Amino acid sequence: MNIDEEDHAENIILNHDFAGGLDPWKPNCCDSFVVFGQSSNHNGVKARTGTNFAVVTNRGQCWQGLEQDITSRVSLAATYTVSASVRVWAASLEGDVDVRATLRLEYPDAATEYLFVGSVLASKDCWKKLDGRFSLEKMPRSVVFYLEGPSPGIDLLIDSVVVASLFSSKERKETCRNLPLERDENILLNPYFENGLANWTARGCRIALQDCFGDGKLTPLHGKFFASATNRTQQWNGIQQEITARVKQNVAYEVKAGVRISGGITGTVKVEVTLWVQKRNQREEYIRVGTLQTSDKEWMQLQGKFFLCGPALRVIIYVEGSPAGTDILLDHMVIKPAAKIRALPPHVIKNCEFGVNVIQNSNLQDGLKGWFPLGPCTLSVAAGSPRMLPLKAIESLEPHETLSGFYLSVTNRTQNWMGPAQMITDKIHLYLTYQVSAWVRIGSRTSGLQHVNVAIDVEGKWVNGGQIEICDDSWHEIGGSFRIEKKPSKVMVYVQGPSPGVDLMVAGLHIFPVDLKARFKHLKMKTDKVRKRDVIIKLLGLDGSIMSGATVKVQQNQNSFPFGSCISRRAIDNEIFVRFLVENFNWAVLENELKWPSTEPQQGKLNYKDVDDLLNFCKSHNLKVRGHCLFWEVEDTVPSWVRLLNKNDLKAAIENRLVGLLSRYKGKFHHYDVNNEMLHGSFHQDRLGKEIRAYMFKITHQLDPNAVLFVNDYHVEDGCDHKSSPEKYIEHILGLQEQGAPVGGIGLQGHIDSPVGSIVCSALDKMAILSLPIWFTELDVSSTNEHVRADDLEVMLREAFAHPAVEGITLWGFCELLMSRENAHLLEADGNVTEAGKRYLALREEWLTQAHGQINDKREFEFRGFYGSYDVEVGTPAKTFTQKFVVDEGEGQLYVYINL
Repeated sequence: MNIDEEDHAENIILNHDFAGGLDPWKPNCCDSFVVFGQSSNHNGVKARTGTNFAVVTNRGQCWQGLEQDITSRVSLAATYTVSASVRVWAASLEGDVDVRATLRLEYPDAATEYLFVGSVLASKDCWKKLDGRFSLEKMPRSVVFYLEGPSPGIDLLIDSVVVASLFSSKERKETCRNLPLERDENILLNPYFENGLANWTARGCRIALQDCFGDGKLTPLHGKFFASATNRTQQWNGIQQEITARVKQNVAYEVKAGVRISGGITGTVKVEVTLWVQKRNQREEYIRVGTLQTSDKEWMQLQGKFFLCGPALRVIIYVEGSPAGTDILLDHMVIKPAAKIRALPPHVIKNCEFGVNVIQNSNLQDGLKGWFPLGPCTLSVAAGSPRMLPLKAIESLEPHETLSGFYLSVTNRTQNWMGPAQMITDKIHLYLTYQVSAWVRIGSRTSGLQHVNVAIDVEGKWVNGGQIEICDDSWHEIGGSFRIEKKPSKVMVYVQGPSPGVDLMVAGLHIFPVDLKARFKHLKMKTDKVRKRDVIIKLLGLDGSIMSGATVKVQQNQNSFPFGSCISRRAIDNEIFVRFLVENFNWAVLENELKWPSTEPQQGKLNYKDVDDLLNFCKSHNLKVRGHCLFWEVEDTVPSWVRLLNKNDLKAAIENRLVGLLSRYKGKFHHYDVNNEMLHGSFHQDRLGKEIRAYMFKITHQLDPNAVLFVNDYHVEDGCDHKSSPEKYIEHILGLQEQGAPVGGIGLQGHIDSPVGSIVCSALDKMAILSLPIWFTELDVSSTNEHVRADDLEVMLREAFAHPAVEGITLWGFCELLMSRENAHLLEADGNVTEAGKRYLALREEWLTQAHGQINDKREFEFRGFYGSYDVEVGTPAKTFTQKFVVDEGEGQLYVYINL
């Protein structure tokens, strides 16, 4: 049922038609007067219905207008509707301009708030009606109603204003009964529609208040009413509310909304909550807050988070997303500051034997004891498997025992999930990282690639313990890792994957907890060899007596190793983000702005503004920049218009992008990810042939010969994706080089879960055979437990920094709600540093050298230091001398001469 009737009470605006002149109206920092009489006019404009109207002129700001104090005439017990007749005038004005109704709310001991009430596009040709609604959640000390909006220099004309209550106090109390109590901190007004549609407006469609829908079968989830957005012709049409005055910068907000759809759609469709932000420089941002697949069957809760990066002129939140023609129904929306998750203390692990296998009878010397077949397959023990431990596990296992040579043989498999299984529930500690390692083989009577996976069943939820693809009947190493962070009632490990009818063989399955402390100790020693050099400071120019007792103090001010982060146009408006970035990183990579959908969303309509802004930002802060990415091989990431092109037009579009972009930015990007994720997608190759990939590299090199050209892919380093093993990546790179592609670097993205150092190191060792620089290009780790997140980050940073083939690390962001991955941030929206952030800063500090001491009898001071820039201070009885120097990579000792 559509609620359209409004029972208006008395108008609370005094002198609403200006019959009494301007009293009690006041101009806001401008001039105003009243045109009296039906025959009178202002520049030919006459009153709409009465005989008078007000003119607001000499306006120097868009917020200047006409206002009236209504404090004594409003209450918390009512919703108010606003209706005003307005017009604008300027001699040179063409088209329509925005006129707005606003409330200025002043509270004791709090900042003044501004509440958007309604707006209309007004013209100089005719009077327009401005409609709106509002209600107050708490009573201010002062409530001032005013009309504003046109650009400076444009006169605002007002014929009449009506502000009247819609619901009585009794009706409002009845509507509010039994609503959830999430109201105190909610920055939305009228969140449950207890005041009708007050404060809500339509976004390109029609909205209505409902108490039921669809012949009375659909009723509200909470309270008495919900809202419907109908007559939708665009995906972005929906229902919205302006929250400009109530949302604060650098505060993380959580959003909860009850939504569903209507309109004959079968299945589910996507509904989104989006934030529209207009910046002070008039730049617009659209921020996705949350998405949900919903249907017409039931109300569902859509959740999300957002925060404002910088000051904004206007902020509007709205619900959109389902296909045009469907109705979006909104039962409620609550926006409140997100609850902070208090960092738990580090989890204490007791009685844990690191490096000890939790699998019972792993060597099968007791037959099938501890093992059972998963499903109606046949499980038996046979001889003939490798006796050597899998290579990835040797470093971490204790003791280093050889295998028995027995293996599990699984036959009569009728489903791909069938295989050997074992219960390990009572052997798993929470928050520990477990390494998985085994030998696997498939039957000889098969053809094509077969997928094998070590799976962990945690209370019915599948957890990946390692994957591999096999195309022959030889033994292959499989490895991976997992971690459990909630107490489970059942944990089962099983091996699965080959097609039904294919025999599966498993030998030496090991699952054991990883000792981080022991690994870190090993990596510190390795780092000392890889990232440091012996330095001798030699003093010249003074005789020995003056130099006797001279002291030396060495301080490294910057490590030369590249540490970077991805950045976005939105992020650089945030002072907290910028300060942490420039203090702790020396490289940057553009997150989305350089990608094809961003630079050319429609064919021929180029947009380089955001890229230019980011490059200028990086230049001003002395940050080197990676270019990510020229092309992306995964089809869903290709611009929609590109997907529709025929073969010839697609080739031309690729050439146009290369020539246009690379000519514009020649010399500005030090690296390019040329064609992203070629192990996981094949859009361009499927349409243009295998040679198109090498062609992209060749043309890029021709147009920007100094840029290093990278391949870039994910899960190469962790063993959990059968598509992207190190061996497949090596084969892929060699194939590009054979076609003449000037591949200059290897990008490992590093989106990783529960990392194990020996597995990561094994992948790096294999990739190093190509003698190309390796970068971790998009590194992030995720855990709701801050200490676990910090440990995982330290694993990755130490492994990368200690490996001689790795020449740089770029994090895929560091700030809360400015990252694509949740629970991965180092920095909270308000600037607080998380445990992972503290760990990152501690490592950066550890990798700076400090040394001090006295000059020896050879007038020398020796130390071993990290590569990078230094300051040295030499103190003698007569004078103190300072000098800068650089420790660069090289063989043997480095002499630094200081002439005193």
